[in-house]
Amino acid sequence: MSNSTKLSARDRIVTLLDDNSFVEIGSLVTKRNTDFNLLAKEAPTDGVITGYGVINGAPVYVYSQDASVLAGTIGEMHAKKIAKVYELAMKCGTPVIGLIDCAGLRLEEATDALEGLGEIMASQAMASGLIPQIMAVFGSCGGGLGVAAGMCDFVFATKAGKLFVNAPNTIKDNNESKCDTAAADFKAACGEIDYVGEDDVDVLNAVRGLVSLIPACNEDEAVAVECTDDLNRETPELTSVIADGAKAAAVLADDGSFFEIKKNFAKHMATGFIQLDGATVGVVANRSAIIGDDGKAADKFDAVLTIDGCAKATEFINFCDAFNIPVLSLTNVEGFCTCMEGEKKMATAAAKLAAAFANATVPKVNLITGSAIGSAYTIMNSKSMGADMVFALDGAKVGPMKADLAAQIIAADGDKNAKDEAKKVIEAQLSVEAAAKRGYVDSIIDAAAARKNVVYAFEMLYLKDEGRPDKKHTTI
Repeated sequence: MSNSTKLSARDRIVTLLDDNSFVEIGSLVTKRNTDFNLLAKEAPTDGVITGYGVINGAPVYVYSQDASVLAGTIGEMHAKKIAKVYELAMKCGTPVIGLIDCAGLRLEEATDALEGLGEIMASQAMASGLIPQIMAVFGSCGGGLGVAAGMCDFVFATKAGKLFVNAPNTIKDNNESKCDTAAADFKAACGEIDYVGEDDVDVLNAVRGLVSLIPACNEDEAVAVECTDDLNRETPELTSVIADGAKAAAVLADDGSFFEIKKNFAKHMATGFIQLDGATVGVVANRSAIIGDDGKAADKFDAVLTIDGCAKATEFINFCDAFNIPVLSLTNVEGFCTCMEGEKKMATAAAKLAAAFANATVPKVNLITGSAIGSAYTIMNSKSMGADMVFALDGAKVGPMKADLAAQIIAADGDKNAKDEAKKVIEAQLSVEAAAKRGYVDSIIDAAAARKNVVYAFEMLYLKDEGRPDKKHTTI
């Protein structure tokens, strides 16, 4: 199909779901407001088609806004139909997928429309952590509906999609031609959109791919399918892509497949899903370079944790833990971002990431691929944060600080010989063998054996059952 393919609201549902699986509900529902001569305007389905069907055999509930009916605006009954979808999905334990093309609130219905939008948001809040919520934006998704998008677990959009709370032209000193803050690419770079597709079909296929990787609800086990890849496949190529966490994840994965989430946001932290022996695993990986297909670094980053990187990883880990998806971390970090802006919120962002790893009760495996230095390493799924198994590639470094910096501190008042001696001692302490002798690393492995070690670790942890103190929720 053409990259400009734009489907109708009903065709989007048909394309998303398996053939002949869609069952519509509420097809006769329509507006009941009569203000502003609204009674004279036809509104079939009240501008939103709702129902259920299956994706690769997995049941889902879906709603699709119809921009050809009152511009797809949200009115009282329109909102009630969406809220009903959520009610049924929570009862049945199935994901909700919203296909968005909406001009905003139906102003003719005033506070009825506002209350309806609030009902949708309340349903989303109740569903959070119970069932996956996915939204795909094909047209406009603005105002309060933009907030509703932020309440979803994943947001997809076409390049032509618009996501905003305030339209670009309403922002002081800005307009759409100067900076289109509603554009899908802009929002993806800010982390509010997880995937940007070329057209409707591209986005819908990506949603199908995601649904096939994640459980239907919080009471389901992680998705598992038959694996055709060799569990003992050697991965010597891992050494050439250590800097690129996304590439490293693909090397370890069944059939080399890595479904990356928020790839255009905080690129120094890669998050996404792989399958190991057919089972879905969430990956959180440090990234100091983006390596192209030619094997060369197309972009480079400092090997540090940043505010955005921590936020991206925290959100992803929390999703995985809520839906029983094991987590694999690929650690290659040397500290925290050292800049004025970064320091403003770094402690808070790092604290949330630490809490996410520590609070997660799903199986957690850490593979140290390069450097694991200082508090940044501690936060990245170390033994003390609750990692069930920690592997390290031969030659990795684990310790509190780089040797030259540590020597300067330890021998601050000493001569050059004292500093050189201190540096030698610190370098010895930075060896991965020293960490293994103290039990902080379970096994030092060759890169070629990384896949099989990680696969078997998760298989052994399949029946893991770990509790936490009884409390309402964390406040971190």
